[in-house]
Amino acid sequence: MNSFFFGIFFHVAFFAIGLYMYLFARGIVAFGSEEAKARAEAFRKDNATWLRLLGLALAAIMALNVFFDVRSMMG
Repeated sequence: MNSFFFGIFFHVAFFAIGLYMYLFARGIVAFGSEEAKARAEAFRKDNATWLRLLGLALAAIMALNVFFDVRSMMG
């Protein structure tokens, strides 16, 4: 049973990482200092396309994994 909850935690954590990557690629996530914001913006502009696709794919796959984990737990 503990490994089952570890798996759900793992899937939710990677769902959050994928969601964060997607939001970062879209420019929605903001940063603290001006220097960090400038570096992040330059990185985002150079890599926005693959970051957006990778984040969306990771979030979608992990959302399905969480759905199937919860469904197997209920049934």
